[in-house]
Amino acid sequence: MASEALHVPEARLSKTARLLHYAISSLMEELEAVDWYRQRADDTEDDELKQVLLHNMREEMEHATMLIEWMRRNNKDFAGHIDTYLYSEGPLLEVEAKAEGGGGGPKPKRGGFTVGRMKQED
Repeated sequence: MASEALHVPEARLSKTARLLHYAISSLMEELEAVDWYRQRADDTEDDELKQVLLHNMREEMEHATMLIEWMRRNNKDFAGHIDTYLYSEGPLLEVEAKAEGGGGGPKPKRGGFTVGRMKQED
């Protein structure tokens, strides 16, 4: 599976990057399983099988949520975004604008561009 592949040699990764990769890859797999179970449940004609598939789908949702919580606890960048958006009210783009100091209106235009922080988090 493509999500399992590292893009750089493992020896060059910090422990933090390696563990985050494991969590992200696992989250992707859990969400893919949610999608598969939902599709199969919608497609089956057997009600008992449908209920089992939906049960399995919900188990995968639980696993995905546990991974998100691990990421929140172990990565301050994810934690900040989760704090901003999870359980927020109103349109998400307005939540974003307010979080960035825009007060909920259109985002102010900035000169130049950024590519994020350059310092690796350990």
